[in-house]
Amino acid sequence: MDLHRIMVRPVYHSEESAFQKKMQAYHYLGALPKIGNTIWYVATYEEKWQALLGFSAAALKCSARDRWIGWEYRHQYDRLNLLANNSRFLILPGSHKKNLASKILSLSRQRIQQDWIDRFGYPLLLLETFVDPTRFNGTIYKAANWQMVGHTKGYQRTRNGYSNTAKIPKMVFIQPLQRSSRTILSCSILNKRYQTGGSRMKLNAEHMK
Repeated sequence: MDLHRIMVRPVYHSEESAFQKKMQAYHYLGALPKIGNTIWYVATYEEKWQALLGFSAAALKCSARDRWIGWEYRHQYDRLNLLANNSRFLILPGSHKKNLASKILSLSRQRIQQDWIDRFGYPLLLLETFVDPTRFNGTIYKAANWQMVGHTKGYQRTRNGYSNTAKIPKMVFIQPLQRSSRTILSCSILNKRYQTGGSRMKLNAEHMK
C-alpha cells in the first residue's frame, strides 16, 4: 500500500448507514449517534474503505485538558465549541498496515479546520481524544504528534451529569490546530473570529464549577 495515495474525506449522506453498521460491528465501543456538531470521515485507498473516524463535541470538562489550556471556568463553557473530540477511530479488518493510522490522523488534521468552517461556520482550535490504557498505548496518536497531557478521573458522562463511580482513567491526548491555540482559548477576551458558531451554554457559576 502506497500511503501517499490514502485519501480522507467526509462520509456522504448516502454512506452514513454503512458507516454506522461497520462502526457498530468492529469498534469495541460500538457506533455513536450524530448529535450536535459532528463530522464522520472515511479513509480510502483506491476508493476502498480502510478506516473510519468520528469527530464530535468535546467533553464538558476534563481536568488534564483544562489545565493544559489554562482557561477560566467562566470562559470554558463558552468556548467548548472551538474543540472537537476524536470520539471514534477504527481501522477496518484487513486494513492494518504500518504507519497507516498516523497517516490518516495527519490527513484528518489537515482538512478538519476547513471542513468545520464549511459545515458549521467557524473554525476549531483544538482536538482531543481519550485512550483506554488497558487496550491501547496511544502509539498512533504519538506518531501523529498528538500530546498526552494526563488522565481522566474515570467518570463517564450520563444523562444527568456524570457517573458516581469512577472506572478506568483514560489517557488524554490533544492536538492544537494552531500554534496559538492555547493562548486564544485562555485569553480574557476572545478574538472576534472565534466568537461565532453555536448557542452558548446557559449555566450559572455554581453549575460551571
